Amino acid sequence: MTTEAPQQTMTGTAYADQLLEMYRRMRRIRRFEERASELYKATEIPGFLHLSIGQEASAVGACWPLTARDGITSTHRGHGHVLAKGLDSASMMAELMGKEAGTCHGRGGSMHIADPGLGIYGANGIVGAGLPIAAGVATAAKLRAAGDVVVAFFGDGAVAQGMFHEAVNLAAVWDLPVVFLCENNHYSEFSPAAEQHRAPLSARAAGYGIGYAHVDGNDVLAVAGLMNDVVARLRAGGGPVLVEAETYRWHGHYEGDPERYRSPEEVVAAKKGDPLLIARRHLAEAGVPAARADDIDEEVDNEIEAAVEWARSLPEPAPETLHDFVSAPRRAVPEPAPIPGDAEIFRSMDAVRLALEHELTADPSVFVAGIDVGAGGNVFGLTRGLAQAFPGRVRDTPISESAIIGTAVGAAMAGMRPVVEIMYMDFIGVCLDMLLNQAAKLRFMTGGRASMPLVVRTQFGAGRSSGSQHSQSLEALLAHIPGLTVVMPSSPADTYGLLRAAIQDPNPVVFVENRLQYGFKGPRPAEGHLLPLGKAKVVREGTDVTLVSWSRMVQDCLAAAELLAAEGVSVEVVDLRTVAPLDRETVLASLAKTNRLVIAHEAVRDFGVGAELAALAVDEGFWHLDAPVTRVAPPAVPAPYAPSLERLWLPSRDTIADTVRRIAAV
Repeated sequence: MTTEAPQQTMTGTAYADQLLEMYRRMRRIRRFEERASELYKATEIPGFLHLSIGQEASAVGACWPLTARDGITSTHRGHGHVLAKGLDSASMMAELMGKEAGTCHGRGGSMHIADPGLGIYGANGIVGAGLPIAAGVATAAKLRAAGDVVVAFFGDGAVAQGMFHEAVNLAAVWDLPVVFLCENNHYSEFSPAAEQHRAPLSARAAGYGIGYAHVDGNDVLAVAGLMNDVVARLRAGGGPVLVEAETYRWHGHYEGDPERYRSPEEVVAAKKGDPLLIARRHLAEAGVPAARADDIDEEVDNEIEAAVEWARSLPEPAPETLHDFVSAPRRAVPEPAPIPGDAEIFRSMDAVRLALEHELTADPSVFVAGIDVGAGGNVFGLTRGLAQAFPGRVRDTPISESAIIGTAVGAAMAGMRPVVEIMYMDFIGVCLDMLLNQAAKLRFMTGGRASMPLVVRTQFGAGRSSGSQHSQSLEALLAHIPGLTVVMPSSPADTYGLLRAAIQDPNPVVFVENRLQYGFKGPRPAEGHLLPLGKAKVVREGTDVTLVSWSRMVQDCLAAAELLAAEGVSVEVVDLRTVAPLDRETVLASLAKTNRLVIAHEAVRDFGVGAELAALAVDEGFWHLDAPVTRVAPPAVPAPYAPSLERLWLPSRDTIADTVRRIAAV
């Protein structure tokens, strides 16, 4: 990829050759999208199709000074960006047609094309979502200190998204090498920009304390010249810059858009600023014969037509590949030997810090980020001292949950192993898109091209009158999202072994701690202690009833089992440890032995993980059942604040024991 943009003062063959290459790239984008439009109308391309015809100069000019090491993030209108960054047109056409040989094996389609190997960290169907991801890629670049930069493309409509604010603010605070490049085509879907915003981008940039530049987005020479200067400043250590490239999209928001929001006359007038015509004028001024541009037109037409014919000839993904790319394969981790009885005693809070310290020491790609995790050592003091021990790798963030998770997503794709913290599990709702649509899905949507080794640490716990917004157990919400691993340890040793395993895992893991257990004490395992993810454990053997739980409530279950043992009831307690993926085999094996199943959890009963376990029992374990499957869980009421109501709402050792006692008697 060319690393320098031509200047208008240059003359001679080199200048002409660079202009011709710019024109070639723009013409490739134009013809690719023209053919895509025709194929969509002929139903050869399924789904949605958003075209950037008329915006080719901003894509090519912005990517002109970038190398293969540099990164971009894109939008749902991203064909031009990824072609300009170097993606081949043939595999991309196959992807649009949903073919197995497509860029993403037919899993992404038009809106989700990515190839991190080329520095393309994803087009995105969620408006504004690429911006926090770009901050993550730029964080990786800054930590590596190799001079790489990132360009985050977005449209003027994305400025209304909270993700825009969070990403730009984080990039400013961290001085990240990222260009936020707005292709201002004056329409946010169907609405003119004047109806969407009151402040211009120049004022917004000043408000964030970052640089700003405006450029004619239809003039590839102007865009490339500006970006050459901006990128050079970033490589030298400069902070983020917001670039506004003013342009126009010729087609509607999507193919099939009736375009009632603008007049045909407006579109005709805009086409007078055709980026390809402007580029041809530059070629003429440089003394390049029109025939050379005509030859490029013919070459590109042939290239795109060959891509179409090749893509047409390919098979779609085979049925047996349906489950491919959801998660990366895990390495086998055996259950460790039992911890010696005379082992040192430590707390769950010590386990968290020691696990983070171990992985930060062992792997330079690991970094920790979150609200007050650095100098403040986390709200519970769990990370105290780590920022001093690992300078630059334990990073405080603004209170910006979407930016925190988006940074983890981008950094993971760029080869890091981020461990980020969301202070309370309740706040997952603030950044759910970054978990639901980005971390969980990007490996699948990119056909395995995107690597996603990240950990989101968070905590929950009712019982201390924290109220309805600081007490929720939301694991069922997360477990329902394909691609996410959800871990909930119940003891200090498990916290240490599972957190280390989560950080080493190639998949996105949500690691949920119970804050009421931070002071809980237990035997300290050896430094190398590691536990398998996705594997439950029988923590107490029994013969009469299987009692399944996870997190802090395992301790209540063990206490209930001890109480019932004095009454002659033998209870087998199973600790799930990992909620998703669910270890069905261990639960079913225990059920086959006891023929009775009780499930206890802190999340509200309705639609929870307990319901999934009950369904498992009556489906695959039906012939083992001698009694109803029963759940012990809070009613479908938000966590109360008043202690009297919270005690009534939350299961305890006694309510668990009462339920088991009743089922054992059936």
